[in-house]
Amino acid sequence: MSGLLIALGYTALLLLVIRRSRFHRPAGIPAWWIGGAFLLKVMAGTALWALYTYVYTDRATADIYKYFDDSAVMFGALEHAPGDYLRMLLGIGNDSPHFDEQYYRVMNNWYRKYESNMYNDAHTVIRFNALLRLISFGSIHVHTVFAAFLSFTGSLGLVRAVTALRPELARAAFVVTLLLPSVLFWSSGVIKESLLMAALGLLVWVVLGTLAGRLRKVMVLWALPLVALLFFLKFYVLLSMVPGLVAYALCHRRPRAALAIFLGVHLLFLVAAANSERLIPGFDMLSTLMWKQRDFIGLARTMNSGSFIAPTPLEPTFTSFVQQAPNALFTTFLGPLQTWRNGAMGLAGAAENVVILLLLGWLLPGVRSGSGDGRAFVLYALSFCLLLGLVIGWTTPVMGAVVRYRVPLLPFLFYAALMATDTGRLFRRCPWLRPLPA
Repeated sequence: MSGLLIALGYTALLLLVIRRSRFHRPAGIPAWWIGGAFLLKVMAGTALWALYTYVYTDRATADIYKYFDDSAVMFGALEHAPGDYLRMLLGIGNDSPHFDEQYYRVMNNWYRKYESNMYNDAHTVIRFNALLRLISFGSIHVHTVFAAFLSFTGSLGLVRAVTALRPELARAAFVVTLLLPSVLFWSSGVIKESLLMAALGLLVWVVLGTLAGRLRKVMVLWALPLVALLFFLKFYVLLSMVPGLVAYALCHRRPRAALAIFLGVHLLFLVAAANSERLIPGFDMLSTLMWKQRDFIGLARTMNSGSFIAPTPLEPTFTSFVQQAPNALFTTFLGPLQTWRNGAMGLAGAAENVVILLLLGWLLPGVRSGSGDGRAFVLYALSFCLLLGLVIGWTTPVMGAVVRYRVPLLPFLFYAALMATDTGRLFRRCPWLRPLPA
């Protein structure tokens, strides 16, 4: 009970921060929407905690508990060996046998059962929880509140990036960024997706704002820690963003050639990906993705996952990946439709997928031709959705995981539709989405 009261106190404090912060008050959004959305994220994060506490009760396999419990081992070093705690927290000088024997072997998730040559992103979430323990008094509810706040802040970064290009879309962008059910649910708890949305949203806001001159050039320095966080959280999400951002940056000089620039940049990145081992000795992107798929297959079979759909095994060849690309896109964007028989969570995922398809189908008939930064942003959003959709579909054979992993791309899917749609038609049908009068 004391932990819950502390969490409520922090929630009130963060609501005050939101009210006082200019960043958390984007133009065109009613103040009560903003405060209400933050409280919704806290409640969604609490619902995620309840799901893994009272429904799926195996604490050893629940992400919100796995990394939280392991962080207690790291935090425990603060009392008798504060230097060890700092080295583990910062990841500096912490690879000796001493740390392995005293801490990492005691944890259950520092080492993966199916190891690959990719960085173990569990380390980042364990460190995040170990840092929060300085102020949480060991209450997971406090961790939920701060995870929801960070995700909320990143989401507002995305809203700001979109409305800087199309101010009249402020309310619509707010809704599709913060209120899509799976995005709200999976990006509000003490799991990777919360930190991912924070880093992703703030990075897009910083880069696009700096390019357009809305932010001081020194702000671009914030991109470095955000890129680092994305790299150590989910490298493939960062990788999926890069081609589109590079092309978007180049479009500022030649906005009329946006389509040609995007095609050219993506072709260059495609060639680089197919020859990654020659460019970066020791790193073969195709082999890395192949092993990620096989690791996931092994884990799904070990855990007897109910939504596992056996894929065609990838081979580390360009031809294999091209052949499996249509199936990969189907898996990411339509695969959750197959889970309606897999309990309440499967039915919810399938129902949301139907609603998403209907909403996109409703928006697309009003598509109009865009220009300038608006057209470039549509191409960037589609690039990110396509590339991340391919990576998820190639490597993830469990539909329940697909619903969670595609959380970062869903808002971008709607951004592309909204940026291209006829706003007059949109506001006639949804007058509550009209911007506030100046």
